Amino acid sequence: MARVKRGVTSHAKHKKTLKAAKGFYGRRKNTIRAAKAAVDRSMQYAYRDRKNKKRSFRALWIQRLNAAVREHGLVYSVFIGGLAKAGIELDRKTLSAMAIDDAASFTAVVEAVKAALGTDAQAKAA
Repeated sequence: MARVKRGVTSHAKHKKTLKAAKGFYGRRKNTIRAAKAAVDRSMQYAYRDRKNKKRSFRALWIQRLNAAVREHGLVYSVFIGGLAKAGIELDRKTLSAMAIDDAASFTAVVEAVKAALGTDAQAKAA
């Protein structure tokens, strides 16, 4: 059986790693051993932070909603509970965008929530 020389494969793998290390500082961008470690670590950070990005955006939407509903005399937790009672199925991202871009429709949603909360409170009192 003929001998297989692996220079082509190794060169291709090294090239792929060095391309991924483009923009890194020092030896991490041009020495294969340092670049491989740096690229591996960067991929771990990228994987982790794709998950964290979703968390961060949800937290941002919640903060925006809390600020927006406080202008209408509610707090976030009561507003979210009222959405369920009013049967409104809008997610936090949409509500946040609505509060920023379309204040009139957001006000209508808040009024619907207040109405649903008001009838519920009256039913408990009676």
